[in-house]
Amino acid sequence: MTSPDKAPNLSPRQKEILNHARIRGEVQVEALAETFNVTPQTIRRDLNQLRELGMLHRVHGGAIVQDGVANLGYEARRRISKEEKGAIARCASGLIPDDTSLFINIGTTTEQVARHLVNHVGLLVISNNINVVNTLRECETIQVITAGGIVRREDGGIVGDTTVDFIAQFKVDYAVVGASAIEQDGTVLDYDPREVRVAQAIIANARSVILVADSTKFERNAPIRIVDISNIDYFVTDRMPSPAFTAICKEQGVTLVIASGESGCDAVVDHRGSST
Repeated sequence: MTSPDKAPNLSPRQKEILNHARIRGEVQVEALAETFNVTPQTIRRDLNQLRELGMLHRVHGGAIVQDGVANLGYEARRRISKEEKGAIARCASGLIPDDTSLFINIGTTTEQVARHLVNHVGLLVISNNINVVNTLRECETIQVITAGGIVRREDGGIVGDTTVDFIAQFKVDYAVVGASAIEQDGTVLDYDPREVRVAQAIIANARSVILVADSTKFERNAPIRIVDISNIDYFVTDRMPSPAFTAICKEQGVTLVIASGESGCDAVVDHRGSST
C-alpha cells in the first residue's frame, strides 16, 4: 500500500482516510462522514479517487486496504467485518454437532467459530491456531490438540511441513477453514504457501469441510490457490454471492448458508441442488 505521505495530489482528509484504513483494515462511509464533518457524498468521492489511484478497494458501504501479494496485519483483519464474522461464526458452529471431531485452522473468522463452540459437549478439536487453543483450552467438555510447527508471531498461526505431517495423522468429522480471497469462478485463495499447505492437509483429512468467509473476500486478491469450491461442503458467508457463484455452488453440491442478524442462518442452496 502506498504511504499517505508519499501519495500524489491527495488532500489532508484523503491522507487521513488512508491512515484510518491502514490501522483498521477498512473504512465506512458514514463513520468517515461523521469524523470529518462532511457529507457521505464527499467521502464517496474521496474513496473513489483513492480507488482510482490503487490505494483502496471499494466495497459495499466503504473501502478496504488494497492488497495483492501480502496479507493485511492481524489486528486490521480482526476489525474488518467484525459483526459479519460473528454472525457467520454463530451459523457455522450450529453445523457442528456435539460428540464430534474437527480441525479449526488459521483465521480471524475461524477464531470466532471457536468462541461459539465453548458450550458444545464432547468435542475433539485439533488446531494450528494458538488463539483457538487459548479460547477452548479451559472448556472441560472439549479436548484440544495443538499442531506442531513454526509459530507466526503476527497471528499465532502454526505452519510448515511439520504441521502438515501432524495433520495427516488424523481423520476427523469436520474442518472449519477460512480464506483470504475468493474468485467468482470458485477458486479459494490465500497468501502464505506454508499456510496453504496446512489448509490443504486439513481439507484432505476431514469428512466434511466448512468454509467461513465474509463477503469482502470476493473483493480481495491473493496469489495462492488453496482449493476449488467443489471441495467444500458448506460455505457460510454474510451476503448472497453473485448469481454466477451461487450457480457454481448449486452445480457442485455446496450448501450455501447466509448468516444474517442475531441468529438468522438460511441455507439457500443445499446438497441436493434445491433452493430453500
